[in-house]
Amino acid sequence: MYRSADPQSHAPQPSYVGLLLEAAEQAARAVPPLWPLATSVAVNPFLGHTRRSLAQASAWLARSGGARATMPRAWYRARIAEGAIYESDLYAAWEATPAGERPHPFEHFLIEIRHDGVDPVPHPTLAEIAAVPGHTDWSSVIADQIGGWAGSYFDAGQALWAAPQGQGAYAGWREQAALDRTPEIHGMAGFRAFVGAAPATASDAIAVSAARLGLRAEAAERYFERLLMSLGGWAQFARYRRWQAELASGADGTLVDLLAVRLLWEAALWELGGAALRERWADAARTYETPTRPSQDCCIDAILQHAAEIAEQRRLVARLHAPAAAAGATMPIAQMAFCIDVRSEPIRAAIERVAPGIRTKGFAGFFGIATAHRPHAACDGEARLPVLLRPGLTSDDGGDPHLEALDHANARGDRAWGRFKQAAVSSFAFVEAAGLAYAAKLLKNTLGLGAAPRTRGKPRFHPPLPQRDAVDAAERILRAMSLTSDFAPLVILVGHGAGVTNNLHASALQCGACGGHGGDVNARLLAGLLNDPVVRKGLAERGIDIPAETVMIGGLHDTTSDRIQLFHEDAAVPAPLLAAVEQALAQASVEAAVARAVRLPRAEGVRHVLARGRDWAEVRPEWGLAGCSAFIAAPRSRTAGRSLGGRAFLHDYDWRADADLGVLELILTAPVVVASWISLQYYGSSVAPGVFGAGNKLLHNAVGGIGVLEGNGGLLRGGLPWQSVHDGQRLVHDPLRLAVVIEAPTAAISDVLARHDAVRALFDHRWLHLLAIDEFGKVAWRYVGGLRWQPFAQEV
Repeated sequence: MYRSADPQSHAPQPSYVGLLLEAAEQAARAVPPLWPLATSVAVNPFLGHTRRSLAQASAWLARSGGARATMPRAWYRARIAEGAIYESDLYAAWEATPAGERPHPFEHFLIEIRHDGVDPVPHPTLAEIAAVPGHTDWSSVIADQIGGWAGSYFDAGQALWAAPQGQGAYAGWREQAALDRTPEIHGMAGFRAFVGAAPATASDAIAVSAARLGLRAEAAERYFERLLMSLGGWAQFARYRRWQAELASGADGTLVDLLAVRLLWEAALWELGGAALRERWADAARTYETPTRPSQDCCIDAILQHAAEIAEQRRLVARLHAPAAAAGATMPIAQMAFCIDVRSEPIRAAIERVAPGIRTKGFAGFFGIATAHRPHAACDGEARLPVLLRPGLTSDDGGDPHLEALDHANARGDRAWGRFKQAAVSSFAFVEAAGLAYAAKLLKNTLGLGAAPRTRGKPRFHPPLPQRDAVDAAERILRAMSLTSDFAPLVILVGHGAGVTNNLHASALQCGACGGHGGDVNARLLAGLLNDPVVRKGLAERGIDIPAETVMIGGLHDTTSDRIQLFHEDAAVPAPLLAAVEQALAQASVEAAVARAVRLPRAEGVRHVLARGRDWAEVRPEWGLAGCSAFIAAPRSRTAGRSLGGRAFLHDYDWRADADLGVLELILTAPVVVASWISLQYYGSSVAPGVFGAGNKLLHNAVGGIGVLEGNGGLLRGGLPWQSVHDGQRLVHDPLRLAVVIEAPTAAISDVLARHDAVRALFDHRWLHLLAIDEFGKVAWRYVGGLRWQPFAQEV
């Protein structure tokens, strides 16, 4: 049946096979990873296209997935009409565009803006060509078949009957598909025998299938990317597995296995579909051979997008240059270091208004503690650090081992009870017998009357850090925070988390710098490290003298309620000082919640904001990082007293104290990259929600414990739910690429970019914009690519 497997007559040439496998590798690199629900973090959906311009990426994504990379043209026209985008912004964007990607002259560009562009249409797969109108949609059949198998194969504990996990994805699928009659019921007679005769390895299956389809090597990468995008979140989850393996210096072939599976479906349709289908496919296959070049529509829309971003930068700089009240000259009573997350900016501003004696700082929310943390009674550790890094430390909750053993047993019992409730033989009986009791339990939890969870112990490094390592870590972190002198009597390290219920995407609201977990553990670990007398003595020998009366404690900012919890039990804080700080924080929390209620649908003041997190029916408990548009690395004096609208990541940085500019390099290569992932995930979920978004929360069903389906079948959905970027009437996130504003000499910034090609590519191709603040505190320079700068022209 599978004639291509005959080594004598249809075996592909080795050189052709090598080109195909290289094309498969390149296509795999274009797929963004998708983290599982329990630890979901923001991912740049354009990850594989950051060495292309926006116009070039638009052309690729249009062909491979029918995805937009910009908003519809009417969105830009509306912003022009309302005065948000000036003609000078349009001209600046047009002039900054390479000649080959802009309509000439500028007046022609202005005329074209008035007309809507053509919606992107992907190149067809063979399955789409083979569809029988009104009878069989082969693309949907394949999506359902692969999705049903993948949900079982990748299952992380949700399924009662999961697929065998001890073999590769291609081998596992082939074993199952050789027995499944479903394709034959849909009309593909002989499918099981076809699969049974297919090559035993994924690489051979790719080579033989591509040869059977007549696919030329120069078309392979574009065609393979098209097939991988047709797999949606399943390809992205396989990319995540590869990402994790590579982070551990290993390898994972799951994504290539999935490509082989999808390609085998194409080959089966070609083999079993008849001569007419083969002829139509031959014509379609040639379209993949054509090099991908941006159309005029792609170029116009990319310029419009750049103009919208120039306009936003103009407004940001105006706010930064506006006069602001000077900070008090007296020593502060407390310092609070918050995560750079944009949700920290409004609460920081509120605290500084309410209590001028409390100064705030911004730093990445894992606080430099790259730990694999094992919570109380848990079996495995949680990677509480940015996903770009590997854990270098281990920690736990430091609880009583006897209580932990008891809680571990209780957890096993809860899991067994949960599986019993889901079992087919007990589900109806369970609802009949326990439904009312559980209704009461749900009501108590909704009203906040449920039993409080057992308090965790104080986090600790386990095993303890050697003395030299502890001092090294403390020094490195304090210098990165620009906190090496003038310590207040109380220093609070504030992580953040989101108190929500009935939310499959809850981890996406937690701290991305902590791997989708709350930041309390990292904050408390660092506070404990900096309170250690031995560590303080070592720091003093290195020029960082922390006064004996200075106390460090951790805190947690609940971004859903804007309340701040202080872990004052971890250290002895003077009672009057603690009372004054807690009173100020309570008042600031109310102010921040009142201001945030204006943006939240159906929120009327503080009471409604506080209730949203425990409302089981609330699809928008908060807005997360929606609205993010800037990253600012500068002393707090540059941003204090200025309303930035909860749109800016704020990282304290003083280049004058950064002797070797190592902190600048760290900021550009870690926090800035993480912020770009966040910004571009919100961007992608706004401009192309059907491809890069997770769909409607109201229709979500969890699958495999790793992701969501929209409805009861189909493909895994990555990205953000529609409710995370839209309030039901309009977008609440302006899809703009992030503006990075750094106070440092341009030569120093260029030196860092010259050493990091991947980071430089983000700026050279404008996936990020870069502005520099001069020694007078003014935004004076704009990066224009190629390690070149030009004076920043402030339009009015």
